[in-house]
Amino acid sequence: MYLSKFTDYSFRSLIYLAVNREKLCTVEELANNLDISEHHLKKIIHKLAKTEYIISIKGRSGGIKLGLDPKEINLGEVLKVTEDNLNIAECFNKENTCPFISGGCKLKGIMNDSLKLFIKEFSQYTLADVI
Repeated sequence: MYLSKFTDYSFRSLIYLAVNREKLCTVEELANNLDISEHHLKKIIHKLAKTEYIISIKGRSGGIKLGLDPKEINLGEVLKVTEDNLNIAECFNKENTCPFISGGCKLKGIMNDSLKLFIKEFSQYTLADVI
């Protein structure tokens, strides 16, 4: 399993905001401190601001901050929000990609179970556990 940069950067951003809860942060500040493209980070912050994880305050004295207590931010849930494609093999989302699928492929089931365990492992932790 390979997490996207989007998810990786989302986790890093949430950690940074959790560590700096006492102040409003800017996207520029996060980008500089996390060594992430500001353009890419804006997309991440925009998506996370649609959830309760981040509060975005617009305007001249605006910024971003963590929206929930770190204990309330489950890493498995963040993973589900930020990963666009949890299909670990082509056959997860496309029909007729493999001649064995129609015959009840057991490999797809094993991969699906493994993915569920991967998400379950992340779900055992909160943002508080990693800061």
